[in-house]
Amino acid sequence: MRNNFFAVGGLALILALCINFFFHTAYFLTIVLIVLLAVGFINTTQHKHAILRNFPVLGYFRYLFEMIAPEIQQYFIERSTDGKPFSRNERSLVYQRAKNIDSTTPFGTQLNINTSNYEGIKHSIFPAVVNEDLPRVLVGGPDCKQPYAASLLNISAMSFGSLSENAVIALNKGAKKGGFYHNTGEGGLTQFHLQGGDVTWQIGTGYFGCRTADGNFDSEKFAEKTKHPEVKMIEIKLSQGAKPGHGGVLPASKNTVEIAKIRGVEPHTTILSPPSHSAFSDAKGLIAFIAQLRSLSNGKPIGFKLCIGQTSEFELICQEMVIQNCFPDFITVDGAEGGTGAAPLEFADGVGMPFEPALIFVNKTLINLGIRDHIKIISSGKIISGYSILRAIAMGADICNSARGFMFSLGCIQALRCNNNSCPTGVATQDKMLMKGLVVTDKSERVYHYHKNTLHSANELLAAAGKTKFSDVDSSIFMRGDEFTNLSDLYFPDNLTNVSRF
Repeated sequence: MRNNFFAVGGLALILALCINFFFHTAYFLTIVLIVLLAVGFINTTQHKHAILRNFPVLGYFRYLFEMIAPEIQQYFIERSTDGKPFSRNERSLVYQRAKNIDSTTPFGTQLNINTSNYEGIKHSIFPAVVNEDLPRVLVGGPDCKQPYAASLLNISAMSFGSLSENAVIALNKGAKKGGFYHNTGEGGLTQFHLQGGDVTWQIGTGYFGCRTADGNFDSEKFAEKTKHPEVKMIEIKLSQGAKPGHGGVLPASKNTVEIAKIRGVEPHTTILSPPSHSAFSDAKGLIAFIAQLRSLSNGKPIGFKLCIGQTSEFELICQEMVIQNCFPDFITVDGAEGGTGAAPLEFADGVGMPFEPALIFVNKTLINLGIRDHIKIISSGKIISGYSILRAIAMGADICNSARGFMFSLGCIQALRCNNNSCPTGVATQDKMLMKGLVVTDKSERVYHYHKNTLHSANELLAAAGKTKFSDVDSSIFMRGDEFTNLSDLYFPDNLTNVSRF
């Protein structure tokens, strides 16, 4: 290909020069050909890119198409039901609810429901009246001095740094208007989180916002910041679903001077949070740390977040709660399908327990040890609709958190640019120009409407199942396609001899 390029290019250049000489035209073409041949010569002599060595100019088209591959996939290839991590239909649902417009769909389902993996709610022939009040759940065990009445749906952990300044402010202002909480993520409590909305302050392994110069936990800084009235709960992050056992990642391109100052690190460097905490190293230490934070915060609800891996380790933590007679006020369960701004592919695809079995396991473990009443379970894993809320509650959750759902409400288009600082909607970037596209006053309203309309949808589904309280929801209201294998046995009995006649 290189020989053909230079042969054809050389002949074209000679022809262009002849036209210039005899007809005094084609000057622009000559300049273009000279530039292309120069670029081709440079590419054939470099040793870094094999494609450009073999295809000196055409090779650039490969990089162009690779750069816009997510957009090509999203706009021209994917169908309404098969986009990943969220389908076009799911994203559209959030956009419509965030804009407070009609979110109904025409002409029936686009899903193939005659399969073994179909899931649905067993509706009642006599549905209940839809409750217009949005549900709340009281968080706070016997040792909690400041219990908190949380919304059923809240904003999951997303740090300033991963998200832009405008995105964080819009989320918090939306939370204020809607009366739900906003989890700070492990990046720390910042002025952008303190816009009047309720806050759950997440403490990660980097202790950002409450760390010493050498990166350890600073109890004085922690105690001072918990005095903010907006801080309603504190969450210790053990691990997250997208990269359990790895620690948080903030790419250097997103680590601005402002963010570095907030976190107490060097700017313009990639920040890798440690995989584990330095304040404790085992179950005994974790429970003691919970007691310490509860004391330092003057009795605010304390909990921890984790993605389940080795189940025996979680069982040991629960046993240690009983031994020390000290219980977290809540446990946030994340699934391996959880989202993140940046994660190694091996961790995102191959580490951790999926959301459904993890939530069921945590719930049953707490029940078996007789401590379930002390602890609220918060679920975090692709919660995006009223249906997913009921599904999580049926598996044991008391409260639901959503990260990507609220990102969509801000305008996220699933461009898959979270990790390179080029998010086109200004949500997951520190680029000031891109950030300007996200108007706080508009997006905070969308955050508020998405929350309100999604919980109203959950209320409607609850009523359709014939229930009046979310505490009555369990797995019995759901059906699965694999239940239909023996239709004659399950749904169409041959006789009704056991039914009294009248």
